[in-house]
Amino acid sequence: MNAGRVRCLILACGNSLREDDGVGPWLAKWAEERFRGETGVRVVSTQQWTPELAEDISKAESVIFIDCAMNASPGSVRLIAVEPGKEALGLATHHLDESQLLSLSKELYSATPRSSLLLTVGSRSLELREGFSEAVQAALPEACAQLETTVLRMLADSGIQRA
Repeated sequence: MNAGRVRCLILACGNSLREDDGVGPWLAKWAEERFRGETGVRVVSTQQWTPELAEDISKAESVIFIDCAMNASPGSVRLIAVEPGKEALGLATHHLDESQLLSLSKELYSATPRSSLLLTVGSRSLELREGFSEAVQAALPEACAQLETTVLRMLADSGIQRA
């Protein structure tokens, strides 16, 4: 973890043993290597997003959520803005989506990031096996480029000095 304020929090989720569901953790590992020397960038990868992540979100200037998407064309890369949901009451305690996490951050800590984005890669299969489908494998360079550009833009917007 980087010392000081988190300017860009990257929250990835997925299971590397479920084929394309592992794209989130894979991109998180890539981001850790790419932004190793960047002040203010923190990367967290979990199998699912849970309520305790709301505190981390409340302390970040910006957040990028990363996940696979079953409701998108296999291999498609999308980056969309995320807003807090209507309210966080009645949330499941084991798995939340990105808008629920933002709502929880707002309700518990009276804070949300200035910028919240969701980066998804359309998945073809969540079968029990390691590795990616051809579509997701082919989309990795685009997803990495999109992630890199977005993080660098967030750092520049916050006025942070890059290493």
